[in-house]
Amino acid sequence: MKPAVSVILLTTLIGAGQGLFVAYYSAEWLILLGMLGAPARDLSASAAALSVGLLLAGLGASFFHLGHPERAWRAAAMWRTSWLSREVIALPAAMLLIASFALLEYRGLAAPWFYLGAVPVSPSLALGFIALLAVLALYVCTAMIYACLEFLRQWHSPLTVFNFILMGGASGFTLAAVVSIAGGDGLVDFFAPTAIVLTLFALAGRVAALARNRRLRPATTLQSAIGIHHPDIRQLAQGAMGGSFNTRAFIHAYGPAVVRLARRFFLLAGFVLPVLLLGFRGVDPHLFCALALALQIAGLLVERWYFFIEAEHPQNVYYQMIS
Repeated sequence: MKPAVSVILLTTLIGAGQGLFVAYYSAEWLILLGMLGAPARDLSASAAALSVGLLLAGLGASFFHLGHPERAWRAAAMWRTSWLSREVIALPAAMLLIASFALLEYRGLAAPWFYLGAVPVSPSLALGFIALLAVLALYVCTAMIYACLEFLRQWHSPLTVFNFILMGGASGFTLAAVVSIAGGDGLVDFFAPTAIVLTLFALAGRVAALARNRRLRPATTLQSAIGIHHPDIRQLAQGAMGGSFNTRAFIHAYGPAVVRLARRFFLLAGFVLPVLLLGFRGVDPHLFCALALALQIAGLLVERWYFFIEAEHPQNVYYQMIS
């Protein structure tokens, strides 16, 4: 498949933004349960606002993928059958809920509505839980846009959904570690180890997907495409005098060397180096966590580029060369 820069930016940015919200909201619960110490400063509102900013940036990037952006609202019409329509609904819903959570946190509306055991449930905590459900739904909707396509076998796997969630969570917790250090709330010792664990799980999931896809064999051949099963059939021409939408949208022009380099880069920059930097953050927390975030975001952008490059559309069996 040919990578679309706008979709690469969309999925990477919103994944990190969702993960950032999950990081700070989970920390809030752990503090209330007594499993984490009280922060030196409350950065929940600022982190939620940054999360909304990343979701908004991803949404803005997605408009460059549309031929008619003014008709974007129509994408929500098929929500009963289309995962893309569900994503179009879930994304602004998550943005609205996280923004409302940020506003309640900023206003300091912490008076409890009721107690859940010994945990005081405030308006912001209750709204944050609804926002968390919207974030999880958005992760699933975004991933299922690709995982539901049976004819793109590299994507049609539960690993696609797991990896979208794990990579978004990993980058979000790494970003939370940077926010924690910059804001001085003292929660970096929760965010950084969690980011390491999520990154390692994301690495395992991505390597498993790579191994699975490497074992796949084309389900369609030239013989089956034309219904002639002679063993010696060669394609000498595409059957058209030039390019078409199919060749522009579904065929990339990158050679095997570039693809191999991209794979090695995203495995190293997106997973291995961030784990090492976060693990040795005690040497220089500000520098090491910032480097881990920069490398991870760069690696995940390349990973998403590779995600598209790796997928082989069945029509490419026919559109192999231009006359």
